[in-house]
This record gives sequence, structure tokens and C-alpha cells, in this order.
Amino acid sequence: MSCYQFYQPNPQHKNGKGDCTVRALSKALSMSWDAAYIDLVMQGYLLKDMPSSNEVMNSYLRSKGFSRHAIPDECPDCYSFEDFANDHPEGTYIVGTGTHVACICQGCLYDSWNSSDCTAIYYYEKEYDLW
Repeated sequence: MSCYQFYQPNPQHKNGKGDCTVRALSKALSMSWDAAYIDLVMQGYLLKDMPSSNEVMNSYLRSKGFSRHAIPDECPDCYSFEDFANDHPEGTYIVGTGTHVACICQGCLYDSWNSSDCTAIYYYEKEYDLW
């Protein structure tokens, strides 16, 4: 791995199940864990869905200038977060497995555990700033 950085912005330092989306958004958007959580809750409320759902995350990230891309299925079990980070040394990305997401920024994986071996199946790329 070119770079792995422990990242746990939860103010209580809890590693609860399901807050990987909040952690990833916090890093990718340079915001606190609290602000990312509240934004997801509000987006979920507007969509009448749970804040951890893929639909809520997709809608929220699109509103923040990200676009979603699928990773080609040529080698479905062999393209890891580490491979993605090595192939993307610049930019800000949210990379997902279907059950886990993490932020890769400037070729470095940010997560509360070293998820570099996770198989990446999709990613969101920061296309532009809306601010």
C-alpha cells in the first residue's frame, strides 16, 4: 500500500457498525463526523430512507459534486482498495465494496482499520466544487 492513514473522526471514538459512510464523507468533504452524520440523516429524511442506504449516500454525494462509476468486472475479486489507491494518486474518492466504503484522497486510504484488501466494486469521484 502506498499509503494507509488511520482515520476515526467520531468524537466518542466509537467504531460502530455502519458509520463507515459517515467517516468517509467526513474525510472526503473536510467536515466533522457530526456534520456528516447530520447531513446524511437529513438526506435520509428527505428521501424517506435510512441514512446508511446506498440511495441516500448516492443522492448526497451527487449533490456535493461527486459522480459514481462502476469498476469493470474483468477481475471481480482481485481489484482491492490498495490497487485503487495506487492507480489514483491524485483526487478525492469514496470507494465501496457494497457493504463498506472508505475515502481515498491523494492516493492514501483513510479508514478506521486497514481495509486495503477489500475488493472495490464502485467509486465516487469528486468532479467539481459547488462552494
